[in-house]
Amino acid sequence: MATEIKMPRFGMTMKQGKVAKWLKQEGDKVEKGEPLFEVETEKITNTVQSIASGILFQIVIQAGETVPVGTVLAIVAEEGETPERVEGIQVGEVEDVEAAPAGKAAPEKAEAPREKKYVLASPAAKRLAKELGVDLADVPGTGKEGRVTEEDVKKFHEEGPPPPRITPVAAEMARQAGVDLAAIEGTGEGGKITKEDVERAVLSVPAAPGARPASPKSVPFTGMRRAIADNMHASLQNAAQLTLMTEVDVTEMVRLRDLLREEYRKDESVRISYNDIIIFTVARVLKRFPYMNSTLVGEEILLHDRVDIGMAVALPDGLIVPKVRNADRKGILEIGREARALARKAREGALSMDEVTDGTFTISNMSMLGVDGFTPIINPPEAAILGVGRVVEKPGVKDGRIEIRSYMTLSLTIDHRIVDGAPGGEFLQSLARHLERSALLNA
Repeated sequence: MATEIKMPRFGMTMKQGKVAKWLKQEGDKVEKGEPLFEVETEKITNTVQSIASGILFQIVIQAGETVPVGTVLAIVAEEGETPERVEGIQVGEVEDVEAAPAGKAAPEKAEAPREKKYVLASPAAKRLAKELGVDLADVPGTGKEGRVTEEDVKKFHEEGPPPPRITPVAAEMARQAGVDLAAIEGTGEGGKITKEDVERAVLSVPAAPGARPASPKSVPFTGMRRAIADNMHASLQNAAQLTLMTEVDVTEMVRLRDLLREEYRKDESVRISYNDIIIFTVARVLKRFPYMNSTLVGEEILLHDRVDIGMAVALPDGLIVPKVRNADRKGILEIGREARALARKAREGALSMDEVTDGTFTISNMSMLGVDGFTPIINPPEAAILGVGRVVEKPGVKDGRIEIRSYMTLSLTIDHRIVDGAPGGEFLQSLARHLERSALLNA
């Protein structure tokens, strides 16, 4: 019996995935558990194994296509079996589909259907069009079922053809480059002008002295960048987000970091950072505030016994959040080693799916960028995220004396559907007390 191979779900928040590569071809023999294809998500690229043995009868979704979770990607059939083939994604379901393959002249594509096209028009409209020399195929019809009326012909003759159909990106590129749209032959569906048409028009005109700059470079809004945008937009749309900020005297935390670095200066595997100490501290304070360490799934709030803290790592093309698992059971040195290993793997693109999914709380540290405070966006379905600013030295009062102290701004964004402002503030103040007094870290 044939088996459908579907787009798997990696983590609770995954909604779609991109087929990055097929490791087998149609007609190849596959074994259950054998690597079959690679899926690219907003987090990582993951190799997926076949769930059945047999012959790869049909590849429904080709490499490079992005489809929702659960979409049938391929059919694995038993030897000798000929199941019914599955239809792929219909062209009409894809927005802004651009036709005109390279090498085919645009005029041939545009002119061929005009000779055969039947135009629904009233007799009066046909007579007037003939008198005025108007091609009915160019006139937009406003009558019933798109019928061209006599008024449509008059308007077309007096005002000329309507503005050319053009994609939003192409329109902006043409505006910035100062390109005359009337001189561009659209090669998109129905003669729509595409960004490639604008780029060709810009390149075909030699630059004159003092001319406007060339059209801006177009970068596809896809892959990790698009996934991050979708997730962050959905997070703001679907959660009642509230950000609380406080300035913390972290003088003792700075001393603790310096002490640990001095103690283990000969051990190259140990180089404790402020972030390591914050992860260590947050993990312990979370145990006292279970709603801060929760996720909202459907109609239920899941209060987790485990503390899996995500640490945001910036990449050239986006952001990824690997997880420090069971952080509440690990010491500062262990967290430091693991955090550095995860950051290195993130930059090398070597993270596993388990290392980037299903966290319970996230920390976003922007101190290295010189940022003081900011409003971090929750990583759904988590209940909260902590933003960490830079450490700044400035005068402060300690035991009635003015002295130079170290301060840091913490920004806590909570999902107000799950956590109210008061308990969110209590969590933030408890965290501040632990960072201000190193003796509380083991309490």
